[in-house]
Amino acid sequence: MKHLSLQAPAKVNYLLDVIRRRTDGYHDLRMIMQRVNLCDEISIILQDKPDLNVTCGRQGVPDGPGNIAWKAARTMLDLAETGKGAAISITKKIPVAAGLGGGSSDAASVLMGMNELLGLHLSDEQLMQIGVKLGADVPFFIFKNTALAEGIGEQLRTMPTMPPAWVVLINPGVHVSTAWVYRSLQLTNEKKLAKLPKFFDDVNSVCGIFSNDLEEVTIPAFPVIGEIKNKMLELGASGAMMSGSGPTVFGLFSDKDKAEKAQQALSDNSGWFSAVVETL
Repeated sequence: MKHLSLQAPAKVNYLLDVIRRRTDGYHDLRMIMQRVNLCDEISIILQDKPDLNVTCGRQGVPDGPGNIAWKAARTMLDLAETGKGAAISITKKIPVAAGLGGGSSDAASVLMGMNELLGLHLSDEQLMQIGVKLGADVPFFIFKNTALAEGIGEQLRTMPTMPPAWVVLINPGVHVSTAWVYRSLQLTNEKKLAKLPKFFDDVNSVCGIFSNDLEEVTIPAFPVIGEIKNKMLELGASGAMMSGSGPTVFGLFSDKDKAEKAQQALSDNSGWFSAVVETL
C-alpha cells in the first residue's frame, strides 16, 4: 500500500481582465495568479482493489464522483490501467466557493500525487493538459509559479519575481455564483489591456496592477465586499481587492504585524473566515 500526504495551496488574483465572450460560452481572460500558504490537506492511499473513494466531510463539497478531485484520480487510474484504486481524504482549510481556487488546487494535487504513486512519469505539461479538462484553474496549480494566465486560464507564463508579502484574507460568507457573475458582466467592447511592468520593486508596485473586472458585478450586489476592501485599506493594506469571482477579499501588506492587526480588526465579532498568510 502506497501513501502520500499533500498540501494544496490557495491562490489570489492580482489581476483579472475579462477580454471577450467566446462562442463556446467561456470568456477569454488575462489574469495574474499568486499562490498563498493557506492549504487544504490531502491524503492519498493507493489500493490493490479498484474502488475509488474521495471523502471531504465539508458542507458544499460533494464526496465521490461529484468532487473534482475524484475526477482527477479517476482519470489517472484509467490512464494507468493497473486495476488499482485509491482512498482520498481531503481536509478543507480553504473556504469553499470563495474565489481562492481550493477545488482546482485539490484536483491539481491529486493529479500530481497519483502520477507519482502510479509511476506514470507524466510531465507537468502533460498533467496540465489533463487538468484543463477538469477546470480552467487546475493547470496553474501544476505550474507552481506566479503566473500570467490567458485564454480561459490555461495559457500560462511565469511572471517576473514578485516581492514576498503578507496577505490578509477575509471571507464574509455570502454566496456568489461564478456563473451568475460572468453572465451578469456587461461586455460592450473588447477590453483594451494595460501594459504590465517588466519587474516589481516592492509590494506597492504589485498593488499598482490590481484590477478585477468582476467587482463591477459583485460589489453592487454584495456591498459588504466593497466595505471590507475599504476597511482593509484604512487598516494599512498597500492594496486590497476581491479574489476571483469572490466573495473573499484580500489585502497585501509588507509588514506582518500590520497584517495581523488588520485581520483582528476585521474579524472581531463578525463570524467571518479570516487568515493571515504568506505568498509562495
